[in-house]
Amino acid sequence: MQQPPIIVVAGPTASGKTRLAVELALTLDGEVLSCDSMQLYRHMDIGTAKPTAEEMGGVPHHMIDVIDPAESFSVGRYVEMAAPILEDIRRRGKAVILCGGTGLYADSLLLGRDFAPMPRTGRREELEALADRAGIEAVIERLRAVDPEAAARLHPSDRKRIIRALEVYLETGQTITDHDRASKAQPPKYRALWLGLTFADRAALYDRINRRVDQMVEQGLTEELASLLQLGLPPGATSLQAIGYKEPLRALRGEISWDEAWNLVKQESRRYAKRQLTWLRRNEQIHWIVQDAPLDWTKTWSEAQTILREAGLL
Repeated sequence: MQQPPIIVVAGPTASGKTRLAVELALTLDGEVLSCDSMQLYRHMDIGTAKPTAEEMGGVPHHMIDVIDPAESFSVGRYVEMAAPILEDIRRRGKAVILCGGTGLYADSLLLGRDFAPMPRTGRREELEALADRAGIEAVIERLRAVDPEAAARLHPSDRKRIIRALEVYLETGQTITDHDRASKAQPPKYRALWLGLTFADRAALYDRINRRVDQMVEQGLTEELASLLQLGLPPGATSLQAIGYKEPLRALRGEISWDEAWNLVKQESRRYAKRQLTWLRRNEQIHWIVQDAPLDWTKTWSEAQTILREAGLL
């Protein structure tokens, strides 16, 4: 018996992924599995562009609102939580519509990537203390002695991954470089049809991003940030380092003006969209749907249907 399909809806921020994912789910009798690293957090709705109940159109959405903003998260934990959901959707005979802007999450889930264990032995705390006391260069030096590739690849500002790389070696005896190489050599666990949304004119995408930020401000993004802080969320929490939150947080502190904050949100969102496109363009499996400005949804959906028919899904 043929397994229900898995369709990935990818693309930069503000490209229209949610609408396409919902339409696909309604057409193919499917459910949406989010692969967005920020929509995971509860109480963070506006700044993450979380779909509303109306936008979900009655389609079940998974991996949204599953952790508290004070929690840290990783791609390994995402795969651990999302893989059973994916299996359950397919077991019930439903199509899986994997939708979101975090390409690493989607890739890792479909590959069935095996992640090095995250032990709680106190080793990480020791490395954190070393970095605090002697600087991250002291950790890099120790990493260089056992895993020179990782030491050369990781930027000194990427403290979290530097400590993680050394932790993996000290706990397992295997370098994270060797672990990742072995993991990537494995064939993908799941086959999927990839649909990518983009725009013929980059300026059109940037205009959509700018207008989305303006809409977020109108919807109450400032108040949402204030409510997060009232929950006792520390300003240094990982969730508050997200685009759309860290910039107005600076304005709340009086470091920059509110106009500067919102302009920074737009600028960082545009840069993020560029990084997303760079990541996705390495994937030769993606069927790109190039949209015009203003966006013509009928045209977008027609092109998506053509791709589905060619894949034997319609």
